[in-house]
Amino acid sequence: MRMTTDFPPINAQRLWQCVETLSTFTLPDQPWTRRAFSDLFLRARAWLREEYLAAGLSPSLDAGGNLIGRRAGRLAQAAPIVTGSHCDTVVGGGRFDGIIGVLAGIEVAQTLQEQGIVLAHPFEVIDFLSEEPSDYGISCVGSRALAGLLDAGMLAARRADGETLAQGMARIGADPGALARPLRKPGGTAAFVELHIEQGPVLETRQVPIGVVTNIVGIRRTLITVTGQPDHAGTTPMDLRRDALVGAARVIEAAHARACALSGQPHYVVATVGRIAMTPNVPNAVPGSVELMLEVRSDSQTVLDTFAAAVLEAVAPGLAALRVSAAGEPVSQAAPTDCDPFVMDAIEAAASALAYPSLRLPSGAGHDGVYVSRTGPIGMIFVPCKGGRSHCPEEWLAPSQLLDGTRVLYQAILELDRRLTQR
Repeated sequence: MRMTTDFPPINAQRLWQCVETLSTFTLPDQPWTRRAFSDLFLRARAWLREEYLAAGLSPSLDAGGNLIGRRAGRLAQAAPIVTGSHCDTVVGGGRFDGIIGVLAGIEVAQTLQEQGIVLAHPFEVIDFLSEEPSDYGISCVGSRALAGLLDAGMLAARRADGETLAQGMARIGADPGALARPLRKPGGTAAFVELHIEQGPVLETRQVPIGVVTNIVGIRRTLITVTGQPDHAGTTPMDLRRDALVGAARVIEAAHARACALSGQPHYVVATVGRIAMTPNVPNAVPGSVELMLEVRSDSQTVLDTFAAAVLEAVAPGLAALRVSAAGEPVSQAAPTDCDPFVMDAIEAAASALAYPSLRLPSGAGHDGVYVSRTGPIGMIFVPCKGGRSHCPEEWLAPSQLLDGTRVLYQAILELDRRLTQR
């Protein structure tokens, strides 16, 4: 590719206005919250469908609940080049995580249409269903379904009101009965490239505008239940208590200590207990039972496989002294996933052609690409976010940074189309 600073004709104002519009689909008293399967989510998707149409994309909803916009290519039988991300958020999340990947994809399609460019490969923009952990406890619902990895146990998972994931998927128009096999087989994706905020401070600190992701960490979630005995808080002496919350605190401390000890030796390791449920959960009762959701992230499958069991083994003597017990139950897991060198090289070539410095770096967050990789080669483009903040209302990137990333995405898709056609 020749070096040039003639930027792709991305409409920055239109793109930013789409971000602003999509952000209006939120709980007014809890920005920015748009949970998958909610009415707000369905309204946002109805708006996205119209944006797909305006960009020349033919919209459809697959059996896994993924909203797909497709643009035909010159080679009708070729596998598609795919971009996209997700429009759902965590509770009290941000306006950019996932969202810019979908909206930038739409802007790329709109620009291709306006420039009269028809790729050799079909081009798809996908809004994956529920990348964030859903109210059923399962994340990456749509991309798991795409790869045939949304199993019966996951479909049977229930949210607080008793609705199963399968019922929720059917309610929004998906077809969980058709998920016994992959929706897209290996080789069904020519290449997948996703634009995303970094969700960390590296690019901003080093003042590099574009990140080229090398690998995505694996994630394993385990539900740990600590069982003691509920008793009266005023009449039960300290030495006779079986306080499950004290035991839970030991588990949390041990998980923190183990992650600190393993981190950088040589693997990336982080562990979080981000959700706790306790009973009786009243001021005048000794806690009888506590549920903890332990999430471990690492680029090592061995660490993921052994972490929870090692924590429970380490705390067993202390829990026995407290006369409480603990048990773990696997909830979900995603394997560490390498990005494909072919896609990484194309992203770097695109950034270089537009005179953007770039940096290779891993992703400590999970992404739909982990499952899309079962269908074809994947890559990711990172752009900086302010202070590395994410999953919070303060999450932010400047319009100019979004424009930078979308330009590189556009150029990378053209480059992938060219390289794939020449293979």
